[in-house]
Amino acid sequence: MAVRKPGLIALFDLDDTLTAPRKAATPSMLEFIKELRKVVTIGVVSGSDLSKISGQLGKTVMNDYDYVFSENGLVAHKDGKLIGTQSLKSFLGDEKLKEFINFTLHYIADLDIPIKRGTFIELRSGMLNVSPIGRNCSQEERDEFEKYDKVHNIRSKMVSVLREKFAHLNLTFSIGGQISLDVFPQGWDKTYCLRYLDEFSEIHFFGDKTYKGGNDHEIYESERTVGHTVTSPDDTLKQCKALFLA
Repeated sequence: MAVRKPGLIALFDLDDTLTAPRKAATPSMLEFIKELRKVVTIGVVSGSDLSKISGQLGKTVMNDYDYVFSENGLVAHKDGKLIGTQSLKSFLGDEKLKEFINFTLHYIADLDIPIKRGTFIELRSGMLNVSPIGRNCSQEERDEFEKYDKVHNIRSKMVSVLREKFAHLNLTFSIGGQISLDVFPQGWDKTYCLRYLDEFSEIHFFGDKTYKGGNDHEIYESERTVGHTVTSPDDTLKQCKALFLA
């Protein structure tokens, strides 16, 4: 019978790490996670909110993972129980929030990109998610925007403008997924979840956007983690099998 390695946790990003972007996890990934959990403690940390995580990893996600950190860990669950929350609205206050949202919506309105849909800013518990194309786009439109963005750098240019304009708010801007960027106070990146993992001496983190400016960069670089860059869910399986199940 498999025995769990004490003091060790495998922590996973969601999109392009456990699943294709915004897609449900494959049956083979779900089965693999069950097997992996027999030998190591496992957790997921994503910029997405809990409803999006459960939409991708299944309604039983709270039972399938030891830790579920939504919104970078600003909403934290352990063994299915809420262990911590943080509120952007309380932290910034309505005036500063309004200032940021007004400017950002004007910026998006003036952007000349092939298409726009709806829901350009989503206020989550611990962050703002900003999408130049709008979150209501179809999967096909997401894929097209991602290609367009790689050529025209729409999101990275937007980050540069917002970073300069709102330097006084000490915000972090993090490009994630296919169509958006996350905005949150400095220190509220994915390393935020590490405050709940003091009992672990070995924290392995797996993510795809580990480059500077990507939303996995800070936790990948953290001195508290052993960072692993993955290129796809299949690559995640391959690396984990070699590390933990060999």
